[in-house]
Amino acid sequence: MAKKSRKKKLTKKTPKYIFVVGGVMSGIGKGVAASAIGRILKSKGFTVTAIKIDPYINVDAGTMNPTEHGEVFVLEDGYETDQDMGNYERFLGETLPSINYMTTGRVYQEVIKRERNLEYGGKNVEVVPDIPLEVIRRIKDAQKKAKADVTLVEIGGTIGEYQNIIFLEAARMLKGQHPNDVAVVMVSYVPIPHNIGEMKTKPTQYAARSLNSVGLQADVILARAAVPIDAKRKEKIAIFCNIPADRVISAPDVASIYDVPGNYEKDGLGNILTDVLGLERRKTNLAAWTNFVRKSKTSKKVVNIAVVGKYFMSGEYVLSDVYLSIIEAIKHAGFSQNLRPQLTYLDSEKYEKDPSRLKELSDYDGVLVPGGFGTRGVEGIIAAIKYARENKVPYFGLCYGMQLMVVEYARNVAKIPDAHTAEIKPQAKNTVIDYMPDQKEKIARGEYGGTMRLGAYPCKLRRDTIAREAYKNADKVLERHRHRYEVNLNAVIKLTEAKLKFSGVSPDHQLMEIAELPKEMHPFMLGTQFHPEFLSRPLSPHPLFVAFIKAAGKRKSVTPGVKFSAFPSTTHSNK
Repeated sequence: MAKKSRKKKLTKKTPKYIFVVGGVMSGIGKGVAASAIGRILKSKGFTVTAIKIDPYINVDAGTMNPTEHGEVFVLEDGYETDQDMGNYERFLGETLPSINYMTTGRVYQEVIKRERNLEYGGKNVEVVPDIPLEVIRRIKDAQKKAKADVTLVEIGGTIGEYQNIIFLEAARMLKGQHPNDVAVVMVSYVPIPHNIGEMKTKPTQYAARSLNSVGLQADVILARAAVPIDAKRKEKIAIFCNIPADRVISAPDVASIYDVPGNYEKDGLGNILTDVLGLERRKTNLAAWTNFVRKSKTSKKVVNIAVVGKYFMSGEYVLSDVYLSIIEAIKHAGFSQNLRPQLTYLDSEKYEKDPSRLKELSDYDGVLVPGGFGTRGVEGIIAAIKYARENKVPYFGLCYGMQLMVVEYARNVAKIPDAHTAEIKPQAKNTVIDYMPDQKEKIARGEYGGTMRLGAYPCKLRRDTIAREAYKNADKVLERHRHRYEVNLNAVIKLTEAKLKFSGVSPDHQLMEIAELPKEMHPFMLGTQFHPEFLSRPLSPHPLFVAFIKAAGKRKSVTPGVKFSAFPSTTHSNK
């Protein structure tokens, strides 16, 4: 008699999908909700990836106005995306590829390209079903690439908007294909009208019915409100939105976005979602995350950081989303050193109008100049950099902030006449910052979208420098870029003779990646051509931000006037 095989039969895991959609109004935190869900599921040991869908005709986020849309987050492979992709990477601690971001423009572009290549075999190509099918194809490709147990898909905009209906149709079709493997989470605003003082659920009821009208039913509703939602409102939402009351999750305003995973777990969201998707229940291990959150609340010593830029104001409001990744990177670094960052946004144009106001920079522990484009406020930034250098205020310049640091040093220390950047003054006698050769050709051909130096590139670190020390003596690092201009090689010798160090360079030594002043000249004055903020994570802060915060922590100061919270807004008006 033949022996029975004792080999265990392998069972193939079925991929699971969670669509996160918005109800009632935009700007209520769908991106943070999706990120927090991802963190919870990852803490249970599941492999998680996250996708953002933006209902814009723009092919990518690179050409969108930052004061309207928020920062452009650059992925490792160079794709320019929405800021929510940054939240996903920070919460998940993962590097996400370009397939995880799509816009209406990108989807239509792909379908039209395939039609032109005869990939549809001569059949009529229509909005439905071909556009939703392309959306589904991209979602499944992202899942396969990540080998994810759970794929989170955030659909931008609000239920009922014409722009996102093809994406909701894709969710409906995927749910039809895999009825037991798709969950829908609706993030809905529950207002408390000031003159009534009572939490109102009717807008959420209408949002749920709008979702039903496109063939989808919410499995979970995250009730966003100023305060925790009570049992009575949970029951009301449950009855009229056709879900169990325990699947209405309280999502009140919190001090920090990093509080959100723990807040959701109070209502057992992780187990609810695993039950909905037919996944095994596992213990949630948020210990490291909780420790980070605890540090964010117990850090007592304040470091006052001035962020000098020009993309802040929109009417009466400060748009901190323009520099979201920088703000988060400062927090990560600060809390890792048991310091509490206090950020103040200073508009550089005021220094052009009234240079006497520059002395306020002495009241800060550090000055940071972020990336940017264009002419507005540039001379004010250069004046601020000069003040920080001369008065030994720790300075950190990112991309444009490094370029203008080089311009300031060239003018005032290296004594290079008419030193400027070609971006602002192409006819200058000495453009110490100039177009990269390939960029000059692209601009001449009118090629703008997606043509900058984008994505991760290696940087060699020179010995005996602040940068190399910060990176724990690493020889080479990989950092993300987004720029068209570089330090002009013709100016490097004269700048170096004036004691400006280029401590990080490209492997071929043609591109200056990091500039710094020696410690004997300044406590911390360093600029990077790349964007280190894109690689900072709550549980692994970026080493250059840590070095900057350490330097700022050694400086004693009291910041006068209005201060902004260490936890600035992470939402903006059109999301």
